[in-house]
Amino acid sequence: MNTDIRIAVLGLGYVGLPLSQLFATRYPVVGFDIHQQRIKELQNGFDATLEVAQSQLQAVLIKENPFKKNTNGLFCSSNIEDIQEANIYIVTVPTPVDKNNRPDLRPLKAASETIASVLKKGDVVIYESTVYPGVTEEECVPVLEQYSGLKFNIDFFAGYSPERVNPGDKQKTIDKIKKVTSGSTPDIARKIDGLYQSVITAGTHLASSIKVAEAAKVIENAQRDINIAFVNELAKIFALLNIDTQEVLQAAGTKWNFMKFQPGLVGGHCIGVDPFYLAQKAQETGYYSELILSARRLNDSMGVFVASQVVKLMIQNDLKVKGANVLVLGATFKENCPDVRNSKVWDVIDGLNEYGCNIAVYDPWIDWETTKIKVLCEVITDLKSGYYDAVIVAVGHHQFLDFSVRSLLKPQGIIYDVKGILEEQVEGRL
Repeated sequence: MNTDIRIAVLGLGYVGLPLSQLFATRYPVVGFDIHQQRIKELQNGFDATLEVAQSQLQAVLIKENPFKKNTNGLFCSSNIEDIQEANIYIVTVPTPVDKNNRPDLRPLKAASETIASVLKKGDVVIYESTVYPGVTEEECVPVLEQYSGLKFNIDFFAGYSPERVNPGDKQKTIDKIKKVTSGSTPDIARKIDGLYQSVITAGTHLASSIKVAEAAKVIENAQRDINIAFVNELAKIFALLNIDTQEVLQAAGTKWNFMKFQPGLVGGHCIGVDPFYLAQKAQETGYYSELILSARRLNDSMGVFVASQVVKLMIQNDLKVKGANVLVLGATFKENCPDVRNSKVWDVIDGLNEYGCNIAVYDPWIDWETTKIKVLCEVITDLKSGYYDAVIVAVGHHQFLDFSVRSLLKPQGIIYDVKGILEEQVEGRL
């Protein structure tokens, strides 16, 4: 590895910050983000995403730009001038979809423009954001060339190494997950692979091209989405047949090659979004992706399904639905994580709102004062015993195992356990 490595990471969210912290243990790193409040918090050693432990963050944080003295450490900034001396730029910005589920590349292109304003001869730009095959070379590189005046693979180079961060997972941390790498030339590909090898203890896989690496990432989440859609459809079928889905999956799981997927609400910024990127690229080539989009539609329908199942159970228990007090436990997109992006719990709440229920949501992981989301129900921080007609355990936070959910209910109240985490008796579950 070239010892003269200066890394700038653009985007300090769930992916960028852990990556910056990891690289800062061995290299000079400047973490760049356009959100000044985020930078201020990080400079004070606080990570609102809870992905990086405070001790880990403080161990690498430094107060001045490390490029000046070529010292290892992480300096966080929203000033473009602080990244102009980097020679490796890594992009970890979001890649969402618009209201019509079409890929929204604006954050990616904006980051590329920022880099182009400071790009120099010999620099390498590595993209980690999830995209469809071709985005790096066909969408991002032209932006780099246009705004820098430099020539691709002559003056500067590019690579793609898809992020594999699993938010909230304290076991499979970023350094313990094998990394796919790629580069725009064979020599650059080897250098990029060596860079990641120097910090990823799980090792790397060098792909033959950038497009292969891009495709590998997008099908990872599409495959998982399809498999979850299958068990979600099973849950709908077995609900009609009055069969416990979990018992069926446990029985089927005794066969050695049965894949143990669980039904649930599929949201977040990866599985609930990335398949649309692949489907869009397929459509541009004239192929309509039936399976991928069908799985997306089915998974997106599960919030309304859960709401209807809860109402059905309430009616069976002679509970009045309109005006019923319903408690939703958890509103993030996954357990033990404060991320609310594309959480499908809100689909459940929207469904119950149509029945006229009085809905309260409780989630100890969310900072409601800073969360930018329109909440169409009551947000509570204290739970009431014997008050609710129904409780929905929508997210499997570990805190929900520390008390009796049954104690929150009225005598005829019902529990619906979306995640199947409760050991106490429940009236319904996926």
